[in-house]
Amino acid sequence: MSDPEDLDPQLVELAHQVLDLARTGDTESLAELVDRSVPADLTGPDGNTLLMLAAYNGHAATVQALIDRGADVDRLNDRGQSPLAGAIFKGEDAVVAVLLAGGADPDHGSPSARDTAAMFERNDLLPR
Repeated sequence: MSDPEDLDPQLVELAHQVLDLARTGDTESLAELVDRSVPADLTGPDGNTLLMLAAYNGHAATVQALIDRGADVDRLNDRGQSPLAGAIFKGEDAVVAVLLAGGADPDHGSPSARDTAAMFERNDLLPR
């Protein structure tokens, strides 16, 4: 891995802007950039992917667009958390449904989405 100080500052700024598109749910702009070669699993410094950021912030349409473009629904961040667990933690029911339909594993990560659902008494969100 490259030393962060060796990276092109303009490229770093572009990556931050793309990550912000996922956070804010700008589905159209983000999908266009991914279609033009930005990696669907672009990851920020904390290990959060575009999908994780969109899921955590409740943007179901953005999550679906990323899944449609090959984003890994089970990719964990640096803390071992999955997008599905993050969506359950935030109470984003629509995002949970999109992730499950996209093949997210409720038992992946630590705590897993299943453990998170139990913790917040939201077992209704997950298949048994």
